[in-house]
Amino acid sequence: MMAHRLIDTARKAAGLLALGALLVLCGAAHALECNEDIGNLTKKRQGIIDQLNNLTKGPKNQLDPIASCPKLRALVAAERELVAYLTKNKDWCAVPDEALQNISTSASKTGAVANQACAVAAQMKKAQEQQATGGLNAPPAQKLPTGPL
Repeated sequence: MMAHRLIDTARKAAGLLALGALLVLCGAAHALECNEDIGNLTKKRQGIIDQLNNLTKGPKNQLDPIASCPKLRALVAAERELVAYLTKNKDWCAVPDEALQNISTSASKTGAVANQACAVAAQMKKAQEQQATGGLNAPPAQKLPTGPL
């Protein structure tokens, strides 16, 4: 469910960024550079979202926390990079306030989802390791007698 909200938020932000990119295209020569940079950052971000979408395919349409944690961390980094670029070049690239606010909000939500997923993934890995080693309540291994019998 969280993944669907994250994906919906990402799509809305991408739409606003596309609108911002169109406004940028209408500007002066520097607009081409802005458009290219924003396009590359958005493409990188969308690629990670597509990878996450592929992970949700299954009977329950849920993300596996262990598989999704690294991808969510990558998405957080990509969104932070995009927010940083838009913030730094807001005036130069004529970025609308609404587009910057939406991507910033999306990045915050993505960060929260990533933290939750990675915390659950860590718990799951710990439980798997305990299960593989016999769990916490397993009796200590007995020493075999040495020497002649």
